[in-house]
Amino acid sequence: MTVSLVVVSHSEKIADGAAELAAQMAPDVSIVAAGGTTDGRIGTSLEKVMAALEQAAGPDGVVILTDLGSAVMTAESALEFAGEPDGVVLADAPLVEGLVAAAVAAQGGADVHAVKRAAEAVYGSATGVPPSSSISAVEEGSVTGAGPEFTGDFELINQAGMHARPAAKIAGGLSSLDARVTVNGLDGTSMTALMTLAAGKGSVLHVEAWGVDAERAVNYVGGLVQAGFGEP
Repeated sequence: MTVSLVVVSHSEKIADGAAELAAQMAPDVSIVAAGGTTDGRIGTSLEKVMAALEQAAGPDGVVILTDLGSAVMTAESALEFAGEPDGVVLADAPLVEGLVAAAVAAQGGADVHAVKRAAEAVYGSATGVPPSSSISAVEEGSVTGAGPEFTGDFELINQAGMHARPAAKIAGGLSSLDARVTVNGLDGTSMTALMTLAAGKGSVLHVEAWGVDAERAVNYVGGLVQAGFGEP
């Protein structure tokens, strides 16, 4: 089982589309959309959100992501009625990028609070540690550094290079670590920033990390790259 996600938007199409996108990055995560009103208009519905929470409910907890102000209010109202409020949390994060980061963290086995932090880390403020199973080892000597600072250089071997799925995997995993990480000078926890690299096959990702989990962060990125992100 994994943490489940609920997407609350004023638009049914936006909620469904965001959930569909995130599902591409996290096929094992339950993502339930609750967009629009019950009669198909733009707006939010407490009834739809409550139904989504009931559908998403599970032993590992639920993280809710929202778009605009009244969606937050509707989600907060739903939380008041939740049967197990301790297992349901509301993330303060941008809907699409936050949802993707949360989905990737959940796919990796992070608990409900780490998934919430991963979503919120797209603002650059979260810390936390994902389970060790999400960290892949890299070849000996690939990581260099002393003390709290580590670096690594890794050549992209997957055919498509740095597209949405690899960017989401990197950003989602790094968001849950207690480290500040840059990839080619850009924020490693930002899926959008990583995609702007437009790095193709054969490009080298230069990773720099500072903090408690700096070495683990570099190893995490290196492991993903060297495995080709699980792609051809």
